[in-house]
Amino acid sequence: MTMRPIVRFGDPVLVTKTAPVTTFDQRTEKLVRDLLETVDAPGRAGLAANQIGVGSRVFSYAIEDRIGYVINPELVELSEELQDCDEGCLSIPRLWYRSKRAERAVVRGVDLRNEPVTVEGTGLMAQCLQHETDHLDGMLYIDRLDSETRKLALRDIRRSDWFLPSEQPAPTTSVRLPSAFGGNG
Repeated sequence: MTMRPIVRFGDPVLVTKTAPVTTFDQRTEKLVRDLLETVDAPGRAGLAANQIGVGSRVFSYAIEDRIGYVINPELVELSEELQDCDEGCLSIPRLWYRSKRAERAVVRGVDLRNEPVTVEGTGLMAQCLQHETDHLDGMLYIDRLDSETRKLALRDIRRSDWFLPSEQPAPTTSVRLPSAFGGNG
C-alpha cells in the first residue's frame, strides 16, 4: 500500500492548474492506485493529484460506501440550490469554515481505459466533486470564502503549527502568505 504524503498550503503545486492526462499507461495506473489508497483513510473524502505533488488532472473520492476516481474531470452540472456546509481540506489541516456549494453536482471524465465516466452526487458527494475539481484548477476552497472568513482562515493558517517547518524557529515578524491568485496576500 502506498499512502502518499499530502502537500500543504503554501506549495505552488496547489495553485497551479493541472495538465490533462493524455497517456494511459502504468504511471497513470500507479497514480490512480496511490490516490485511491491515500484517500481511503478515516476522515478523508477526496484527494486531487496536486495534493500529492503531481500536476495531473486526476482525483479520487471516498464518500460513505462510494470510492473511486476520475481522470480529466470537468464539472458539467451544478444545481441552483446551494448547501451551507462546513468545509476543510487535507492541505489545510484541522481548519474548517462555512462555505456555500451547489447541493448537486455532476462530473464527467474518463477511467484508466480512457472510457467515459460520470459521477454525480448530492450533499457531501457534491461538495467533494466541486472541491476536488477546484483543486485541479489551482483553486483552494478558502478562495471561495467571503472576504471576512477568508481573512480569518489566512490568520488561522499563519498561526497553525503546520504552516512553518517545525525545524525552523517561528519568525519574530508577521508572515506574508502567498495568495492563490498570485502575489502576496
